Amino acid sequence: MTARGPFEVKLSPQPLSYDAGGGMLGRMSLEKQFHGDLEGTSSGEMLSAGTAAGSGGYVAIERVTGTLAGRSGTFVLQHSATMNRGVPSLSITVVPDSGTGELAGLTGAMNIVIEDGKHSYAFEYTLP
Repeated sequence: MTARGPFEVKLSPQPLSYDAGGGMLGRMSLEKQFHGDLEGTSSGEMLSAGTAAGSGGYVAIERVTGTLAGRSGTFVLQHSATMNRGVPSLSITVVPDSGTGELAGLTGAMNIVIEDGKHSYAFEYTLP
């Protein structure tokens, strides 16, 4: 099945737990509001790195609370992204066995689309 819809994201810079030496590393808290086929909110943490050549990467974990296909619960998404001189690669997957409530057993992968500064998602998933 595929869920689609827009979302808003708020990123808030956080201090690193160590001296990153030059500012190429960053840490952020994130909050999202999902609409459409997935209605809910999420909170999480992101670590990122960037270079002057336009390359970089980030990893993140976020816990989603909401309703998907009329079923309520929570689940965790794991992000891993790389930008190689402007060419992006992104993987966002449901952490196995992280679904709770009516979303227990959820598996899947999410893609983020950014057009004209607006965010949306396409979430390919299965539920038992």
